[in-house]
Amino acid sequence: MADPSSYRPKPGQIPDSPGVYRFRDEHRRVIYVGKAKSLRQRLANYFQDLAGLHPRTRTMVTTAASVEWTVVSTEVEALQLEYSWIKEYDPRFNVKYRDDKSYPYLAVTMNEEFPRVQVMRGHKKKGVRYFGPYGHAWAIRDTVDLLLRVFPVRTCSAGVFKNATRTGRPCLLGYIGKCSAPCVDRISPEDHRDLAEEFCDFMAGRTGTYLRRLERQMTEAAEEMEYERAARLRDDIGALRKAMEKSAVVLADATDADLIAVAEDELEAALQIFHVRGGRVRGQRGWVTDKVEDVTTAALVEHALQQLYGEETGDAVPKEVLVPALPEPVEPVQEWLTGRRGSNVSLRIPQRGDKKALMETVQRNAQQALALHKTKRASDLTTRSRALEEIAEALDLDGAPLRIECYDISHLQGDDVVASMVVFEDGLQRKNEYRRFQIKGFAGQDDVRSMHEVITRRFRRYLAEKERTGEWSAEEATDSPLTTTGTPPDAGPLSDTDPLTATGTLPDAGDASHAGTGGVHHTGTGTDDDDAPVNGFKDDDGRPRKFAYPPQLVVVDGGQPQVAAAKRALDELGIDDIAVCGLAKRLEEVWLPEDDDPVVLPRSSEGLYLLQRVRDEAHRFAITYQRAKRAKRFRSGPLDDVPGLGETRKQALIKHFGSVKKLRSATIEQIQEVPGIGRKTAETIAAALAQAAPAAPAVNTATGEIMDDREDEAPETTADASGEPVPAGAPDDRGQER
Repeated sequence: MADPSSYRPKPGQIPDSPGVYRFRDEHRRVIYVGKAKSLRQRLANYFQDLAGLHPRTRTMVTTAASVEWTVVSTEVEALQLEYSWIKEYDPRFNVKYRDDKSYPYLAVTMNEEFPRVQVMRGHKKKGVRYFGPYGHAWAIRDTVDLLLRVFPVRTCSAGVFKNATRTGRPCLLGYIGKCSAPCVDRISPEDHRDLAEEFCDFMAGRTGTYLRRLERQMTEAAEEMEYERAARLRDDIGALRKAMEKSAVVLADATDADLIAVAEDELEAALQIFHVRGGRVRGQRGWVTDKVEDVTTAALVEHALQQLYGEETGDAVPKEVLVPALPEPVEPVQEWLTGRRGSNVSLRIPQRGDKKALMETVQRNAQQALALHKTKRASDLTTRSRALEEIAEALDLDGAPLRIECYDISHLQGDDVVASMVVFEDGLQRKNEYRRFQIKGFAGQDDVRSMHEVITRRFRRYLAEKERTGEWSAEEATDSPLTTTGTPPDAGPLSDTDPLTATGTLPDAGDASHAGTGGVHHTGTGTDDDDAPVNGFKDDDGRPRKFAYPPQLVVVDGGQPQVAAAKRALDELGIDDIAVCGLAKRLEEVWLPEDDDPVVLPRSSEGLYLLQRVRDEAHRFAITYQRAKRAKRFRSGPLDDVPGLGETRKQALIKHFGSVKKLRSATIEQIQEVPGIGRKTAETIAAALAQAAPAAPAVNTATGEIMDDREDEAPETTADASGEPVPAGAPDDRGQER
């Protein structure tokens, strides 16, 4: 815990002008971002007597280790910079709203040649018009189904559209009149785009024009005794009116407005937003946040406006925003909203009439949302807090281990030895910070030695980051048996090279608990070992960097030997402020370094349950990686070692000869008969196969049958009980695979 006076700026050093300030912790992590009309006056409030500060503000200033600021010209610039930094650094003490669900939107892809109407979730894309958000996807589909009678816009996917274009036959909607079938040229691209524009205009609230036009056309058709056409137009009018009835008129003057209401208590706040377009409620969403700072209702509203309109421009920002409390001061926020829209935006509190009544409805929704959220979260939050407290008490820690890292080793009979690192923060998974390692310092099966290598590599990189940023002194680096450039015994190379995909996604990592879409993702590319970014930090400005944030507790999957190896690795690096323990599977005992007897937690202990979850998640992640590497190795064959032989020609060879066994016995002239294989390549193939020793025949472990005649049509392996491939003749891996 830092003393704020240790980093308090000197008197007169802080400018008396608008600006944005950042508090950083001892690891240079940005923990709070704020703006001020006068930096001098605002920052002075943080360095008063701690007893006079709000408890959350006191926690923030004692967690921080430094403060810095940036001067700007106007309060509007400060507002924009504050939003940008909060989005970039994700500070832990700032208000951050999270959606209580992933809301669906009705989207029209105006960026395509033939615009498509569809349901979309997630981030908004450029060139796509959005309507909503809606509470349920089925509500969008019901509305679209009604409107397609009048506006038969394309709704099919790209694959269906291309298939219809190729065959010359439209899909079912084209036959029943709910699609204008641009795929078979029933309508020109220009006319179809006009149809999509009309659809968007109707959804935007400009309904009267189309209804009057259809009524006029229906009357003309009836006068001309075209009764079938008049009946069809009558049904179209009915469909439009039915679609309009789904969102009742709430504001009679056809207002375009967003209404924001806040319900809060001392710890949390819930927001509800109603999107009113053309006097009708076109969308609704809700946000919930922890009040990690001392914040007023006006400040909550200001943060909501930043998150709601920070990425929006044009008509997405309404003419009027109704709120329960105005930000202080209100002028910069109103000017910022006006700049986002491109025309004047009114930000005010409704005082009377329909707008005040509707705001009361939004307020009731916010109160119900907060009550529901607290009901869902109460037991979980209490349980996690109790689990961390029990772990701290059992392991005699100074405080609750808010960040826990767990390591596990996995292999199959000493082959494909890998390790995993999983991270839990506040008792919750942080899957975007999981890492995996290949053991490269030695060959064979040695869990203790593997654990020592992994812990050494992970925390050597942590020390390298500290030294690079100046947090680790040169004297400490000299005294430590390891420098950042040195290599510990059996630790293998500093950087491993098993690249991830272009998006940096680890396979089978599960659904990310902090990120919108599933899987474990990194920003940019990297490797799955030491070079991969570990958490959200890099460089000196708080951006992502590698292995920069230490845990309070390291858990290893194993007993005394593994715990001793992990502790020895930390001692060799000169790290003495990170606790280590191990969880043995047999009796679920917790082992501590240099203790002859384990710590036995009660079976009903929430702390034991959390440690089991951490250990099991590390085991799952390690096994997933080990199986992927094993399967990749088993899929390889002797043809993979032939230089210059690609996948297409390998498949052509197998298809021509039937198996690698027959290819091995073929002459060079026979190999040349395969299309694309010249004499030089045929000689290379024959030489490579001659040098490669034939593998043992594949065996069906269920029947004992030797499948020699099918050699190399599939990989020379069999399968275990779970369907995983194993080498032919190898014993069952139950009890061997860790």
